[in-house]
Amino acid sequence: MRLSRIGIPVLAFIIAAGLCVLAAFFSVKAVEDSSLEGVETALSLEELDWAEVDVNGLQVFLIGEAPDEAARFEAMTAAGTVVDSARVIDQMLIAESEGIRPPEFSVEILRNDDGISVIGLIPRETDREALIERFTGIAGSSGEVSDLLEIADFPAPEGWREAIDFSMRALRDLPRSKISVSADHIAVKAMTDSESARRRVEGDLRRRTPDGVELALDLSAPRPVITPFTLRFLIDEDGARFDACSADTEAARDRILSAARAAGVPEDANCRLGLGVPSRQWGDAAVMGIKALQELGAGSITFSNADVALLAEEGTDEALFDRVVGELENGLPDLFALNAVLPETPDETDAGPPEFTATLSPEGSVQLRGRINSEIARQTADSLARASFGSEAVYTAARVDETLPASWAARVLAGLEALGELSNGAVRITPDLVSVRGNTGNPDASDEIAALLADKLGEAGEFEIDATYLEKLDASLGIPTPQECVAQIREIVGDRKITFEPGSANLDASTADVIDDIAELLQLCGDFPLEVQGHTDSQGREEMNEQLSQERAQAVLDALRNRRVLTSAYRAVGYGEERPIEDNATEAGREANRRIEFTLVQAEPAEEDSTAPEELEESATEGDTGTDEDGENTEDGSSSDDADSPEEGTGE
Repeated sequence: MRLSRIGIPVLAFIIAAGLCVLAAFFSVKAVEDSSLEGVETALSLEELDWAEVDVNGLQVFLIGEAPDEAARFEAMTAAGTVVDSARVIDQMLIAESEGIRPPEFSVEILRNDDGISVIGLIPRETDREALIERFTGIAGSSGEVSDLLEIADFPAPEGWREAIDFSMRALRDLPRSKISVSADHIAVKAMTDSESARRRVEGDLRRRTPDGVELALDLSAPRPVITPFTLRFLIDEDGARFDACSADTEAARDRILSAARAAGVPEDANCRLGLGVPSRQWGDAAVMGIKALQELGAGSITFSNADVALLAEEGTDEALFDRVVGELENGLPDLFALNAVLPETPDETDAGPPEFTATLSPEGSVQLRGRINSEIARQTADSLARASFGSEAVYTAARVDETLPASWAARVLAGLEALGELSNGAVRITPDLVSVRGNTGNPDASDEIAALLADKLGEAGEFEIDATYLEKLDASLGIPTPQECVAQIREIVGDRKITFEPGSANLDASTADVIDDIAELLQLCGDFPLEVQGHTDSQGREEMNEQLSQERAQAVLDALRNRRVLTSAYRAVGYGEERPIEDNATEAGREANRRIEFTLVQAEPAEEDSTAPEELEESATEGDTGTDEDGENTEDGSSSDDADSPEEGTGE
């Protein structure tokens, strides 16, 4: 009985406990299923299909790889709308960010008299403080630097540092400029002080543009004052061309060039824009003159301010000449005065006109020959030449001919002034013509010579100009002469040495810097005759030394060629041991004799000049003027090949 009273309650309790456990199990199962289904539905509605859901009792686990942190947070938020966020366990991973595209880094720099403003996005590895310090140094004490830069934590793109350094150099030369910089593109828009400054800066920037960078230049300069305002148009056996062309507006320039091209002028012809035009109808008058000369078929027409001189070709039909000139006189604006000339056919018995010539050589020497009309005129011409070209450079061999016209002296002096505008060339004076031909480093020389002659000779003066622009002669571009290049190579080498591996023609790795510097200079200098000389000491057999020196000279030449130097005019010559500069009996002497020299070789003079030297060489290496083995004076210097003791037979 007692057992029944105890057993029944216990059994009831056990049954009740079992029922509770069973009820709890099914309740938890229901909660899990409900949470799982609800969270999966929420993620599906947010299109977060990459996320997976697992449940364990009241805990909800989010599993999967989120594409980024924002997507992970979005999945957590979606799950929190279904269940208590405290029940959501984050077991998601974030995808690697390697594929994220970096931003476009760029900087825009504005500079004016008030200072510098810089705005843009730069990579974190760029030293912002150092960058601003560089801008401050360029702006100077009177200018301020406005820093509007932002930084992104991404690596700098390739070429970024070189582009920034290049922009800094450009900014120093352009006090009024806007420079837009990215790793592969630089755009420069600026105003320069003059046309010569514009050409100098443009040439310098284009030479220094980093590899792989596209450079866009928009440089402008104030328009020059052209006086006299000149246009000269010719048609002869060589075709139609301008000796000088000036215009006051772009519209007038376009109209003038259009008329000239219709008359046969090449497409690349151009007109200078300038101030000082005598009339706003300059373009109309110039177009009329060009069309009139085109109708005549040959001759020249010259506008000097408002004076117009038309010279027809000998043999032009007189009726055609009268009609064209009459139409031109009636059509020209009132301010312009026309003087038209139809030359008479010369007498066949004429022995030929007298002439005066002045020549200017590339070395700067001037020779005056031919006839001049008085002793005073000859002395005046000689004095002008010496004042223009230097007293020591002028040789006068002109003779006096008092039968020459009174205007002869003025024509000679005008020709000498024109010759002064050339780097080298000649002037020929005849009674009917002043001819100027030669080379110049001034792209506007033809215009300036035409303006000078038109002013000095008057409206009836006939002249012709053939001035060839050569970039290497343009001082505004800063291109050194061959002699200056040779001297600068000597400065570059200085105390450094062009060294080789012992006993071989393989350049030592330490030589790369000096070769790089020489190559950069030679790229600027252009093509000129240069001899790369190899020299050795006297140790070893003479034949082996000569061969080794030749191979080493060729190795230097190849290294320059690999650095994109134009070497078509260069030659490599090995002299072996035949040209020592020190005593081979000492180690220091042998080291000095192992060297590479750079020598400028000028062309041999004409055979008829028997008194001229056969060859002029100027050494471009360090050292003192001395005497070689043959007793000839040379200017020697060297970049020693290597400082190691030579091996037997190597001749190092």
